[in-house]
Order: sequence, then C-alpha cells, then structure tokens
Amino acid sequence: MENFRKVRTSEEEMPLPFPDLPPDVVEMKVKEGSKIRNLMNFAMAQMELKGRRQIVFSGCGRAVTKTITCVEIMKRKLGGLHQVTKVRYKTVLEVWENQDPPPDGPAQNLTVHKNVPSICILLSRDPLDPNQTGYQPPEPRHEAGEDTSGSSAKGLKRPLPPPREELLPKKLQVQVSDSPRGSGTTAGQLD
Repeated sequence: MENFRKVRTSEEEMPLPFPDLPPDVVEMKVKEGSKIRNLMNFAMAQMELKGRRQIVFSGCGRAVTKTITCVEIMKRKLGGLHQVTKVRYKTVLEVWENQDPPPDGPAQNLTVHKNVPSICILLSRDPLDPNQTGYQPPEPRHEAGEDTSGSSAKGLKRPLPPPREELLPKKLQVQVSDSPRGSGTTAGQLD
C-alpha cells in the first residue's frame, strides 16, 4: 500500500431514516472538516429566522462526534426540542491509484468498500412519537426563580454539590535524606 495514494472517495447516498418528513426539511450534512461555527450559524438561522419546525443533522465516520456536538449546541440554545437518533452504517467507496505502475502495463487502481458508522438526528419543535426507537424528550426548562448565573454550573441539569473535604487533594510532603546514599530529596509520603 505504500505505492498507492487515494484519488477519490465517494459516499453511498441513502434516504433519511425518518418517515413523514416534510419535503423541504433542512439536512445538515456534517463532514470531518466542517466548521461547527458555520454549521450552527446556518442551522440557527433556519430554525429561528425562517421558522423551520424540524432540522436533521447527519454525519458518518469521523464526523459523527461533530454531528452530536452540533445537535447538543442547538438543543441548549433553542430548548424544547424533541429528538430522534438513528445509527446505521454507510458504505464509502475509496479509489487508490498505484504510483509506481509496471512499465509495460496500465496504471493499477484499487477499489476499497468501507462500512463506516453513520448517525442521523432529527430535531423537532413539534412533538414526535415517544415510542419510536431513539426518541429523547426535550429537557425540562429552568424555572424563573432558579439561579443559572454560575459559570461553573452553566449547562448542567442541576448544580454540583459543594466539594467534600475528603475528596480534596492532599499535600505531598518532601523528606530530605541525611544518608550519604541519597542524592538529596525523596518524595512519596502523603498526609
């Protein structure tokens, strides 16, 4: 494989795994090199300014984690979104070309079919069927009297309890050795 280089990659086109989607639903196809800021600016504009009721995020391979990150950001910013997640495999076709072909023959190509994990996440302002696989209800809204100003608790469902003393790190004591064998200091005793 050291003499081959990848010349082309193509993904198998698959329909979205959600039945009864409106024909104009926005699908955000997240790629490995996509910038989250750009994806979120476009998706938020669709949901807030254009009044879309549903949006789908999809990604495969290394883009799966970025897809999930985008969904979590949108859920936190908008709130009240119903979610359905579908995980599946997608076939990716890679074409590799031999860089050192035999002098008397044509260039050799190698075609590789890969099955990579893929995720599709539907976010909806409207209620979805809670009995379908992969459904997540909206997170409960904060009440008006709750304090959400703490920066360390930002984004948490409930505030963290105060730290307990036994969980705090203990000091490391350094002992100086008077023996001629020792080079000076040894560490390792904890209170």
